[in-house]
Formats: sequence, C-alpha cells, structure tokens
Amino acid sequence: MDRDPSDDRELPDGNPSPGGDGNLGPGRHGTRQGGSLMSWLQLAARRHTPFGGTSGRGSSHSSQHSHQSDIIHIQRPLHRADEIAPSTSRDVPMIEVTDDQDDASTDEGMSATDPMEQTGSGERMDSVCTGDDWVLRHHSRTSLGKPLHRLTEKQKKKLFFIEALRTRYKVDYDKIQPIPYIKDRLYCVDKVYVEGGFEFMPTEHVTRGSSSWERLESYKSVFSDQRIQSVRRIFEGEPGYGKTTFTLQLAYDWCHRVEGSPMQDVEVLIILRMRQLSGIRSIYRAIEVYLLGSDPLVREADIAAIIRESKSAVVILDGYDEYPDQHSRRETDVQRILKLDLFANTPVILTTRYLPDYLAPITKRVRLTGFDEIARDEYIRKAVVGEDKVALSIIKARLKENPVLEDLCQVPLIFVMFAHIAYENQDFQNFKSVTEFFRYMIRCFHEHLKNKSKELNTVRYSIDENDHAALDKLAFLAISQENQWITWSREEICKQLGQDFYKTYLALGIFVEEEVSSYNSSREVKVRFYHKLFCEWYAAHHIVHILSQPGQSVSLKELFRHMKPEDVQYVYRFACGLNQDVGNSIVPYLQRSRGGLDRFTILCLLEKSGDVKGILGSVHHMCSQTVIIKEGDNRMLQRSTIQLLDIAAGHGILVSSLHLDQCFSNFDVTNTCIVLKSGHRLTNPKTVEVLRVSGRIRETVGDSKGIEVTREVLLGLFQTCGSLKEIRFEGREFLLPHSVPTEMIPPTLKTRKIIVSYEDTRGMIHQLNWDDGHWQTTTSEPALRISQEVLDQQWALEELARLTTDGIPVSCLHLDQCFSKFEVTNACIVLTSGLRVTNLKTVKVLHVGGFTGRGTIPSRIEVTREELLGLLQTCETLEEIRFEGLEYFLPLSIPAERIPTTLKTRNIKVSYERDRKHGVVHQLNWDDGQWQHQITADGSVMVFIFQEELDQQWGMKELAALSTAGVSINRLLLDRSFSNITDNTQSIILTSGCTIPVLHTLLELWIRYTDVDLEMFLRVLAYIKECTQITELNFYDCEVPDKVDPGIIPPLLKERVDHVDRHSKAGIWYRLDFNTGNWKRF
Repeated sequence: MDRDPSDDRELPDGNPSPGGDGNLGPGRHGTRQGGSLMSWLQLAARRHTPFGGTSGRGSSHSSQHSHQSDIIHIQRPLHRADEIAPSTSRDVPMIEVTDDQDDASTDEGMSATDPMEQTGSGERMDSVCTGDDWVLRHHSRTSLGKPLHRLTEKQKKKLFFIEALRTRYKVDYDKIQPIPYIKDRLYCVDKVYVEGGFEFMPTEHVTRGSSSWERLESYKSVFSDQRIQSVRRIFEGEPGYGKTTFTLQLAYDWCHRVEGSPMQDVEVLIILRMRQLSGIRSIYRAIEVYLLGSDPLVREADIAAIIRESKSAVVILDGYDEYPDQHSRRETDVQRILKLDLFANTPVILTTRYLPDYLAPITKRVRLTGFDEIARDEYIRKAVVGEDKVALSIIKARLKENPVLEDLCQVPLIFVMFAHIAYENQDFQNFKSVTEFFRYMIRCFHEHLKNKSKELNTVRYSIDENDHAALDKLAFLAISQENQWITWSREEICKQLGQDFYKTYLALGIFVEEEVSSYNSSREVKVRFYHKLFCEWYAAHHIVHILSQPGQSVSLKELFRHMKPEDVQYVYRFACGLNQDVGNSIVPYLQRSRGGLDRFTILCLLEKSGDVKGILGSVHHMCSQTVIIKEGDNRMLQRSTIQLLDIAAGHGILVSSLHLDQCFSNFDVTNTCIVLKSGHRLTNPKTVEVLRVSGRIRETVGDSKGIEVTREVLLGLFQTCGSLKEIRFEGREFLLPHSVPTEMIPPTLKTRKIIVSYEDTRGMIHQLNWDDGHWQTTTSEPALRISQEVLDQQWALEELARLTTDGIPVSCLHLDQCFSKFEVTNACIVLTSGLRVTNLKTVKVLHVGGFTGRGTIPSRIEVTREELLGLLQTCETLEEIRFEGLEYFLPLSIPAERIPTTLKTRNIKVSYERDRKHGVVHQLNWDDGQWQHQITADGSVMVFIFQEELDQQWGMKELAALSTAGVSINRLLLDRSFSNITDNTQSIILTSGCTIPVLHTLLELWIRYTDVDLEMFLRVLAYIKECTQITELNFYDCEVPDKVDPGIIPPLLKERVDHVDRHSKAGIWYRLDFNTGNWKRF
C-alpha cells in the first residue's frame, strides 16, 4: 500500500516532518525551516497538503470537511517519472504531475522499470522508493508538465507562489466560525456559504447618485454577465452582509477549481485584507508580507512578473472602508489601482461599505442585498439543523415571533448568529429593537463562557460582564477618528485593557487574533473585533457615558464629527437604544444637522425604549414632510417607516404625503392593507392625506408584466385611507381600470371628491371623473408618447383609439424608439413589439424618435418610398412628420411623378434629422422630391458615418452641405466605415466605396473599430495633414502600430495637429509622442 504522506519521516535536512501540524509553510504561524527552492517544491509534492499541511485546528471541523481530497493519489502504474492524474473532483490536488514519456525516457537516474507493483485488488505498493528517491520518482512532475529538476528558476518561483497562495487561503476559508464564542465549531466556507442577493447598477459609466439596480442571478455571474464586464468592480455592502465571506468562497473555488465558478480558469488569485496594509505603499510588498510569510523565496519583482505574465489574474481588495491609508497624501498602489494606473488590464474587485473618493469611469458597481427568506432557509438546513424539519420550523417560528428581527435577519451576520442561538437556547425571547437583540446576544456569549468555566481544569470566569468602560473608550477612539483604525497589536490592547480582561474577551469570541508579517518582515499578533458591529456596540456605550453625565456640555457636532451615519449607523442606533435620554438628544441633532436623514432618524427613533409619547413631537415633524418608502430601501428601513405610520395613525397625526417609490405591489382587499414588493404591509394608512404611487421605468423591451390596479383595488384604497384627499399614479408600470361604473362608487366617495389622477410617461395626465367614472385628459389637444414598453404601448393605443372615436385631435404622436415599419397593405404602423397603430386619422404631428447617441445603436430601419407616401396618405389631418435617429434610413429622393397631387397640395412638412449633434436637418421638397439641407447648428457640428451603405450616402450629403456652408465640422466619426486612403492621400475611402475629399473645415477625425497597419496609419497622417484646420486624430478601440518612426511623421503635421490619440480596448488612452514615436498613457 502507498505510505501515508502524513506519516512522520526524516526530511532531507534531517528535520522531522511536521506531519499535519501546519507550522512549516509560508504565511503560517510557525517558523519555516531553511532549504532551497528545489527542496521546498519536493517537500510540497510529498506533503498531503501543499506547503503547509492541514490547518491543525483540532476541531470538529474534521467531520464537516474531509482532508482526503488534499492527498495526492496515484491512479495507475507509471513508468520512470510517475504521473499524478488530474482530479475530476472539485477537490483537486495542489500539485499535479503530468505524464510525458519523451521527457521521462531521458531523465538521468530514472529506472526503465516501474518501481511500483500493483496488487490484484488494484491497490499499489511501494517496494522500492524511500526518502528523497521517493520524492523524485513519485512527485517529480508539476502542473507545468516538466520534472521539478527541469523547471527554470522562474517556473519554480511561479509554482511556489501559486501553491503558497493556496495554502494561505486554505487557512482562512477552513475556519468559518458562525458563533464567535463557540471556538470548537469551525466550518469550511463551502459547507456554510449561502448566496444572498446581488444587484448591479446598469450604467455605462460609474455614478455615485441614485440609480436603478438590477438583480444578478448568482455570484458566479460576476465575470460572465456582459452587463458588468470591466476590469474594475466595486462590491458594496452594509456591515455583516457577507463581503468577506464572498471573497473566501471565491478563494475556495479557485483553490479547488470549482466547475462553473468565475475562478475556475483563473491562474493567479490575489486576496488582500485592506485593514492589514497600513504603511505599505507597494501592492507587491503587501503580497509578499501577508500572503507569503517571512523570508519568502519569491520577492517583489518576482511577484510583479508572475502577475504580469500570467494567463489570467484577479486581484481582490477586501474591506476598503477599513483601509488605514485611504486618505494618505503619499500615493499608494491601492490608489493607483483605483485610477487604472496599475493593473490596468487585470480584473480588480474592491469590497467596501462606501465608495472611494476616486473611481475610474469604467468601474462597475455591484451591491450585496443580504438574505431573503429562501437564503435564510437554505442556511438553516445547510449549517444548523440539517434535514430536521421540526427544528427548521421552530427557528422560523421564532423569527416570525420577532418582527423586528425578521428585518434584521436580512443581514447575514446577524441572521447566522440568530439561527444558531435560537436553535440552542430554549429561553429565546421576543425583541423590540436591534439594541435589545444585541444585548441578549452579548449575554449569551458571557453565559456560555461562565458555564464552560465550571468544568474541571478550566480557567474560572472572573470578570463583571457589565464593566467594560475601558473597552468602550477604546472602541470609540477607534471609529471616531477621521481615519478609522480598528486593529491593534496584542501588546497594545493588553496594556490598555489588562491581561485578564483581554483573555476573557478573546475567549468570548468578541476579539479575534491574527498573526501577520509586518512591513519590516517581523511577525506580530494583531487583534480586531469579530465584526465591526461589536466595535460600534461598545463605542455606543462610551457615547452614552459621555452624554449622560450630569451637567455635560459636549457638542454633538464635535462628538460625531468623523462618524458619518452611513459609515457607522449602528453607533447612533445603539446609543439611542441604550439610553432614552441620550436618544432624545441624538434624534433632534440628526434632524437639524443632516439634510435628507429623516429615514435614518426613523431607525434611531425606533431604537429608543420607553413611552411612545416621548417621541410624538418628532413624529409630528417627520409627518409634516413627505414620507418616502423606496424599492431600494432595506427591509428594516421599510419596516421602520411603516411603524412610524402606525404611530401616527394611532395618535391621529396627519401624514401630509406618502410616496411609494417603485415599491407598490398591490392592495389586499380582503385584509384592507397596501402590500409592498418587499412583502411588508401598510395596515394603517388612515391618516395619509396625499398618496403618490410611482412606478418603475423598465428598460426591457417586450416585458408585458405590469401591476394591474383593478376597480376593487382602487375603491379599497379610497375607503381604507380615511383622510385621503389625493392619490396619484405615475409611470408605465401600472394598468388602471379604463372606467369605474358609477353603481360601484359609494356615495361617501362621491361626496369626498378625492382627486384621482394618473400621469403616464408621456406627461399626459388622466383624472377620474366621479360623475361618470371615466378618465378625462387635462388638455384639449393631448399629446401622446409611445415608448418601447409593451404596457405603455397598450395603454397609449387604447387612449388613441378613444380620442379618435371621440374626434379629439392629437396634437402630437411621439413614437419613441418603437417604430418598426409602416404596412402599406393594412395602412398601419407596426411597433417594435408587434402591436399595430391603426387610429391615425386625428394625428396632427407624427414624431418618429430614435437613437439618441448614447449606447449601442439598435437595428437599422429603412423607410422606403412606398412606406413614406403610404404613411402620409393614411394620416388625414397630418401637418408634419419628423424622423429623428441614426437607425432610420429614408429614401435619398422621391421621383416627382410618384408624388400624388393631394400630397403636394397639403404641403405636409417632412423632415429627417439623423442626429441633433449633426446640426443638419433634411426637409423634403414636394416640387422635385429632393431633400433640402438646413444647417441648424450655431457653431460646430458632429457627423457620424456607420457601415451601412445608405447611411454612408446620407453622411456624404451632410458633409457636402456643411462644406458648402463653410460650417466647422467639430468631429467626423467613422464607425466601422473606414476602409483606406486613396493613393494621392486626398480622399478617405469608405467601406461602400464612397469617398470623402479633404475637408478644410474638419477639426477632429475619429476612426473607430477598424484596425490600422503602419502603411495605412501613415496614409491617414498624410490625409489629415491636408486638412488645414484639423487639430486632433483619434483611433478608438483600434489596433494601431506600437511604435512609429518619428522621422517619417510629416513636420507640417507636427505643427498643425495638437495630438494623435488612441483608446485601447481596455479603456485606456494613449498619446503619440511625435519626438520618440512611442505611445504614452495620459
């Protein structure tokens, strides 16, 4: 049988093997023995875990996560140099050995016979090899496909580097501790990781303002979803939302090459904890210090080369909000990474609670939204109760009994502790606030330690759990600084708190130790809180101590100067919950000093204990303004707002306006309550005076799913909201009833005369007439706008049909990016959804709008002569028709003999503007059927020419008109339409064969998505030299020569043109240096 690789044996240098104690590898807690790089690689090959063995935790984790997968298995008789067959399981060996018969046959010292014998049962026996000979024969080949002794020094370093990373990450992902005070219950991250929600902001460039968020299917979509493709991604999340656990899951996936994971094909994965990087400006130094350990065999220059030359690398910077040097005046590599000055082509993920001061425009934002009910159930089954359905139902029931915790438990960290505590504590109680729950949780920590200390041969629990003033001050000082510092050395914290106190809180699990290498290569133990929430908990106690002193005159503005609520919200909430009098000071301070913090103030109000009457003044103030509930609000915030409305209703306080912003789901007629999309219910909105319900502006074409507001729902809303004076529905998301039969309207509603209106996205307001139950428009000649949305199209078509039937003129029908074609046979317009517009008789102006110049141009649409003439004849009252948009191609002319006399007589204005940036409007001349060109721009204009032949012909018309008028052409953009330059360099040749002569009014030439070789590049330079006013040449996402001989650049060009730039496909701009011929980044 194979000898157990974990058996103790003598190493080449005479030192005993550490077996599975994990004290030998880089980045571990022990002292590494000496030896060459070769001996380390050989040692790694023979150890059952690479470069460091098992974690050596001595915990119950071994039953949770087997280490069997880490053993290197030999699967068949091998010849000369043995092969380790690549594993097909998720737990692949850290060092793979490949079979190479050609190389093996020439290995010196290798026997031509198989040193292994095979038993009849298929098991293998080692009858020959021992010691170093065993290592060289059985593990002499690496994943690089060569024997170890044949690797170059660079390859050896790369192998060591990757295996050292895997060893480091294994230490971290193998010790997940759901309840900090139970230290003998550790899990591998893969055994407990449950996905919460992931959303991304679908903007072309990063934005800090409010915007819509869209859901990601899974964390595995981070790299595969085309909508967030970028080399810079920010992952935002509130405290406890699982940002670090997410990075550990990625580390596990990378180490085990998990199929389907975004890490599966990544060659190098770098994960750094930002809180550890104080004073280290170099990212390579940080990797060396914190991931490779002391005296590494791979140095900074080696690390830089490995990352630069790797097939694929990913860098994860975890916890930017805890980065000590984020405001440093001396630029660090982290700042350079954010600016794209470093790792410009390497994907970087940054996790944080808030956005950095600077972000590259290409950065994509993703946020973690926490646990929903499905994720909570999955975690309970996966990590707490297994398949015990009764236990699962008990935990869920306890959650239902604590409505405030139902919202809190959207935060994964809190829910994980809740699930385990609720499962193990029979005296689990009901809670009214976060403060109450946290107080109970801390008590559980202490009770567990007290009980454990009663066992034989254990250290007695000897401290007062309520005496932690020194810790309170320490926590407050940590987070009240401008640059938060929440990590201490063990010596420092013991000096401030005392050895006994420190050891107790370490045993409680509130403190966590980390042994790290410092920037000067020394090793020390760092101490931090189990989570920042604990730091905020104790800091809140210190604030309460300060503000509750008799006669204190502390300025709240000065006290909270560096504590932004969005960064440390729980400090405020805990302080309000710990002491009602302190809360009565903090809430008014927030209302006075921080505009727009009303919703946050709600959370602080609800944390306060005591009589509700004490906060009625604050409730009055809040309700005198608009109360907003947003779809993007977390569940706790929505629940808090609902409780505020309940308090107002219970005390007869009128709510001037309630705005349900994209969060309304329906009205439960049976239970007479408003249901939000989050599942929360507004059961008592009886004091609301104005209810504004706005809908989401969805961008998905063809999505016909909307929210139907039936007659019963509408009437139920009126009757439930007893103080209601007005209700407004806004947006295309709602489908309201076309009428309400008068017999269904209660007399009380007719008497109250509630204003009921619906404002659609066309800006058209419909108001319900209580006398006949029909909707009325507010204008005599309404304008209708139809968008790409199916719901919007359906509503508008019905409204258009009603207006046509009633003979009401439509001043303008705007088809906004939804026109597909005109069916001559059926005399109707076909929309992009397939719906047809047949009621066109009363339309005065038809506006066919299209692409606005942002994003990707949709499918091109050609409007033929027959379609244009048919459309004009169908619209009997038409006075004007306008086509706007780069996607439309209109006929270049209409033969005069094909124009009906009636159309000439009506003299309908027909205009075509490809884009407003062009500054050229084409208007049809009915006398000859030709287009006349009108220059609308006051100054310079831009002209875009794309790859379609008809588009290029229209572009030529515009350029000719602009040149004739002598108008400056600010920019000519050739998008996939550039082909070449004529031999005499006097004209640009387009892909259709059209040619653009030298333009003396051209200022900028942009060539996009067309690769250019050196010869063509020089021809382009020669062409722009002839353009007397040109100042700039740009190649956008084009392959261009890496270097140009400066001697062949025309001198006149250097004098005339300010700069020649190129934009790489990675989003980086470079400028041509005329003196050296090199491209320099700018």
